[in-house]
Amino acid sequence: MRVLLDECVPRKLRRELPGHEVRTVTEMGWGGTKNGALLRQAAGEFDLLLTVDTNLEHQQNTSALPIAVVVLLSFSNDVDVLRPLMPQVREVLPVVEPGRLYRIRPAAQPADAPDDPAP
Repeated sequence: MRVLLDECVPRKLRRELPGHEVRTVTEMGWGGTKNGALLRQAAGEFDLLLTVDTNLEHQQNTSALPIAVVVLLSFSNDVDVLRPLMPQVREVLPVVEPGRLYRIRPAAQPADAPDDPAP
């Protein structure tokens, strides 16, 4: 699978996707490109965009493009914080469909951690 790491995703996470062709936005020369243009450019060359940009799904109609988007839901984009989410990313890769957006959440909170308030 051809995976594009968004600018906000640490490039070290590429090591967590063995067997996949992984490039970064910067490597592609697309640094600073706005989300809409980035998705259109990426759709021609990649199967999936991996991002931590939670606003992307509210700003862009991802269903209209032939690329899947995986959003890592995290309080930080630090590689050590995101790495534990990568097994879930690897699990979803074989079943992603173009035009779909997938959200990857951290595992359940420890028992002594307060629950998130309901929306």
